[in-house]
Amino acid sequence: MAEERRVVTVGGKGSSFSSSSVFEIANGLSRLSIDSSALSKVSSSSNSKTNKTNAPTESAAFSILSNLTPEEARASLVVLLNKLLLSSSTSQAVNQLYDLILKDVSSSSNLQISFDDTINGVSPGDFSVAAIAGISAILDHRSSTLSVIVDAVAALSCEALGADISAFNVNDSGDGSSAKDVVSVAADLKIFLNGSKFVNRESDQPAVSGVPVVHGKFREICRLLHSNTRVQLNSAIVSNSGSSGTASAMCTTLFSLAVALKDLGNISYNRAKHIVDSRIAGDDEFSSMLRKECPRPDQLKALFASLVSAHSEEEYVKFSHDVSSLLVMVEQIVSREALAAFFFLEGRDFIGHTPGDTCVGEDGAKAGKKGGKKKKILGKGTTALVQILKDRLLSMPIQTEPSQTVMVLENLVRTFLLLLDPKDLGFDTLLKNVKDIVESNESRRLPKLPKGTRDFAKEQMAIREKAFSIIVEVFKRHGAAALDTPAFEMRETLMGKYGEDSKLIYDLADQRRTALPMT
Repeated sequence: MAEERRVVTVGGKGSSFSSSSVFEIANGLSRLSIDSSALSKVSSSSNSKTNKTNAPTESAAFSILSNLTPEEARASLVVLLNKLLLSSSTSQAVNQLYDLILKDVSSSSNLQISFDDTINGVSPGDFSVAAIAGISAILDHRSSTLSVIVDAVAALSCEALGADISAFNVNDSGDGSSAKDVVSVAADLKIFLNGSKFVNRESDQPAVSGVPVVHGKFREICRLLHSNTRVQLNSAIVSNSGSSGTASAMCTTLFSLAVALKDLGNISYNRAKHIVDSRIAGDDEFSSMLRKECPRPDQLKALFASLVSAHSEEEYVKFSHDVSSLLVMVEQIVSREALAAFFFLEGRDFIGHTPGDTCVGEDGAKAGKKGGKKKKILGKGTTALVQILKDRLLSMPIQTEPSQTVMVLENLVRTFLLLLDPKDLGFDTLLKNVKDIVESNESRRLPKLPKGTRDFAKEQMAIREKAFSIIVEVFKRHGAAALDTPAFEMRETLMGKYGEDSKLIYDLADQRRTALPMT
């Protein structure tokens, strides 16, 4: 029996549309539904507009969809539907669009959109904005997951290459001069590699030392994209005259994403190439398979040039599509980097493993039933990651007859790459496991700060004290007197001043730890 898909309802009071919801609907992973109250609202709005005028409504053909992938086209239509509901559009337009989406999404994710349909009351400018927002939603969802996976993959590559990881010794100075995302990436990688006996054997490699900066910049752009996309997904249709400005503003963020993706793809490719050339070059079948399937930097460069051209010509829908294609290409490169590192760390013996074999342990002392060879001592995080990947792969049927070596490798490659596909049903589990590795590590457990508070480093305190001394001096010069109040008040005292809905009140009952006064 097929797994029941989640239902995503749009148009409800107070509902918020997310990039994840758009992604799931666009790929047939969730079902779309319109809130009944929203249908009643657009119906009454339609009757009101009919009473005011009998002028015919302009129709717009969706021929632009033919330039998009089915996933992008569905996402565009879903976003447009939500914008129509937020705009209190006519029920005819809403019903037309809803029927079109259901026809192509409800039963299969492989059906093609019919490009000849028209939606009354929707201008080309309206659809362009919705298309860019829909593609941005897909980019937002896939980029946020890639930003997590790519760090874990880079950690595997560091193990496979025995890389010098001194570049990961980055600390936050506390004075605002450090890039927090760069520091965060370096800290996550150190968690994965903590305890490894493999790293720091080779000289510095740019594809490794550049990871904190390149990955950190990608994280920063992903966060900005998420913020901007969320606004667009939950905004009504703007006037036709303002659609061009909206499209241009959205594509400004996407351009930054494209630059970050190009850099991310290049550095990932260089790590994968180094592993293939220096670690598994002797395995001709596997190394040739990786070289054949992995996108190359010149392909990244050509696609980037195409999207730059589309942006300069203000072909914003095509530009958005090209950025999405660039993301897919980078995902493919990262997946093959992961495959190369995993294959080196586990070797061809993995193909002969059975679910009963013992896998890599944290201390590296355990051995499998076959051969009794001592296992490699990897970092605690990478050990856990390798085990997760092995458990998933061992649950898949992989033939092991010597006469079918090429077929076995191809099967292994397909299965492994499927694990890193965001559309695969098991991908969310893998993503959660990777996050758990980082968040549960003891070296990352920092003291919890109460809501609305923060720490100030010594450099910041020096500036604050100087600024406050000047302010206090000026106030006293004009006759002001000092007044001190408690750090916290009784709830009933504040409720009368700010009201029930005020965000200025922090309830200590929400804290996981009791906040004690400093002495």
